[in-house]
Amino acid sequence: MPDMKELKVRTLIVDDEPHAVALIKKYAAEFAELEIVSTCHSALQALHFLQDESIDLVFLDIKMPGISGIDLIKSLPLPPKVIFTTAYQEYAVEGFDLNAVDYLLKPISFERFFKAAGKVICLFKGQMAISPAIAELPATTTMPHYLHLRIDRKIMKINTKDICWIESDKDYVKVVLKDRTLTAKQKISVIEQLLPIDAFMRIHRSFIVPVDRVEAYHANSVQVAGKTFTIGRQYKSACQTRLQS
Repeated sequence: MPDMKELKVRTLIVDDEPHAVALIKKYAAEFAELEIVSTCHSALQALHFLQDESIDLVFLDIKMPGISGIDLIKSLPLPPKVIFTTAYQEYAVEGFDLNAVDYLLKPISFERFFKAAGKVICLFKGQMAISPAIAELPATTTMPHYLHLRIDRKIMKINTKDICWIESDKDYVKVVLKDRTLTAKQKISVIEQLLPIDAFMRIHRSFIVPVDRVEAYHANSVQVAGKTFTIGRQYKSACQTRLQS
C-alpha cells in the first residue's frame, strides 16, 4: 500500500503494443500520484517482474500472445489493483468480475483515462471525491468521446454527444440516438464505466441519461427528449446533487 503522506501509486504497464505503452505513460505523467515503475510487453514478463517487485496498480492489456491479461491476474495469489485495457469490448464483463478498478477501451481518450486514474487515486486515498490535485481536466479533454459497441459483428463508433439516453433490456442495452436506436449485447453497468463521468448519470438500474439533455426534473423523475424517466431510490441523492449543481 502506498504511503498516504505523499501518495505514490507504484504502477506497471503491461501491453504488447509499444504505442499503447507510450500513450499510457504519456497520460500517467499528468498525475503526480502515479509512479510508472516499469513496463512489460507480455504477461509472462509481467509475471516474473511481479514475483520480485511490489506493485500497487497494473494497466493490463487483456489480449496478448501467450498468456492473457486475465489469466495473469487469476494466477496471482495477491494481485495488485488492475485497470484493464483492450480493443475488445466483449472482455469487459469478465474484467469487472475480477474486481478490476476500471476497464479502458482502446483507443483510449485522455478523458476516459482521467476517470480511471481518479478512481484508483481515490481508492488509495480512501475517499469518495476526486483529489484536489486532479480536480480540473486539462484543455486536451475537449476532444470528442466515442462509445464503441459491437453490433452485428461490427464495431459501431458512437459520439457520446449524440446519445439521448441508454436503456437496459436484460443482457442487452439500447443506445437511443436522435435518428435511430442501437441494440448491443452488453450490461448497462459496463456501458456506464465506458462513458465520460462528467457528461452522464445513472438515474435508475435500467437508465443512463446525458446531464446536458435533462429538460426538467422532479424529486422522483427527469425529462429527457420529451420522455419522463423514474429516478431509482438508490440514485436519488446523487441525481439531485448533479441536477442542482
